[in-house]
Amino acid sequence: MTTESIPFLDLSQPHAALEKELTGVLVRALRSGRFVGGPDVDNFERQFASFAGVKHAIGVNSGTDALRFALFAAGVKPGDVAITVPNTFIATTEAISQVGATPMFVDIDAQTFTMSAQKLESFFQKNCETDSQTKRTVLKKTGEPVTAILPVHLYGQMADMDAILSIAEQHACVVIEDACQAHGSAYFSKRTNSWHAAGSMGTAGAFSFYPGKNLGALGEGGMVTTGSPGIDAAVRMLRDHGQQKKYYHDIEGYNGRLDAIQAGFLSVKLLHLDGWNKQRRERAHYYNHLFDAFDGVISPFEPDWAKPVYHLYVVRVADRDELRQHLEAQGIGTGLHYPVPLHLQKAYETLGYREGDFPVTEKAAAEILSLPMFPELTEEQQDQVAESIADFMEIRKKGRREMHATGAPA
Repeated sequence: MTTESIPFLDLSQPHAALEKELTGVLVRALRSGRFVGGPDVDNFERQFASFAGVKHAIGVNSGTDALRFALFAAGVKPGDVAITVPNTFIATTEAISQVGATPMFVDIDAQTFTMSAQKLESFFQKNCETDSQTKRTVLKKTGEPVTAILPVHLYGQMADMDAILSIAEQHACVVIEDACQAHGSAYFSKRTNSWHAAGSMGTAGAFSFYPGKNLGALGEGGMVTTGSPGIDAAVRMLRDHGQQKKYYHDIEGYNGRLDAIQAGFLSVKLLHLDGWNKQRRERAHYYNHLFDAFDGVISPFEPDWAKPVYHLYVVRVADRDELRQHLEAQGIGTGLHYPVPLHLQKAYETLGYREGDFPVTEKAAAEILSLPMFPELTEEQQDQVAESIADFMEIRKKGRREMHATGAPA
């Protein structure tokens, strides 16, 4: 088999193709002297609001800022409880903690890796009650109010939003969509009989423009999306030191603005995002075709209500770590998203969770492997990835046969 090195992610090709347009953004900024705020940020916010199907989009410095500011603006405060999943990047829970709330977890769905609505409903039934005075949903043990749910649209696929929103409404919780990996993904809602873009269904949505995202800046960047004028106004103050106009501070805020140059870069790239997402879906479907014939490789599950954009292409395999080493030795890049669930991280040991608390997440964490995925990935490269996995499986199968023949333990 002829082999070539295959990167996990290739950021050079799209930027080389757009070099003239991206350089033009930089030149325009140098000549105008507008580096913070201004027309480039305003224009990108309007573009992204239209793309996401929302009334308001507010550019911020990062996806973490987007999550934190959305929670603040939605009224989540110290002493509250916010529910999310342990199968996500720590930014999701950092944002909860940094507004003074307590993160609590529910397990994921075994097929989609996103929040299980069944587990969410079970959490409320087992752990919560209605406060007789405030009529709010609170934890039975502590009386802390449960005020927010953060579903994570993971790997480019949305969580089951109809079910989650229904549960949230029953308990008067705001829903902040962590859409940091889901630019352009969509969900078919039976409640409205229509498709909805990520970031448009909850109280607010949060996006990251970290360079490796489907829509990535040439540095840091993020966006809050919402249909609420109040949340829009609050996030705009929070990102700019709490001021509505210079030196007039209604609240304490943050330095969380989106740079004008990054906004200009993102405006250029947003025009290509639908095409790039289409290519990712094509590459994912070709991977699915290749792995149909494989025993032991579980391809991503795509529900009929989902239109994922495959920020990552994540399979499940036994002997994951050995397979990853085999692929790396063949020059094939891979990733692990995420090998240690948040409830088992040292940073959250004070929450009191233990191994075994979220078995679906823990099993997935031991088996998931992210394969090369980017719009310019070729079928020939994918063939090479699949052949290398097939070689590994044959080696492992041969080894098991030999151990069986000699009576050695498998």
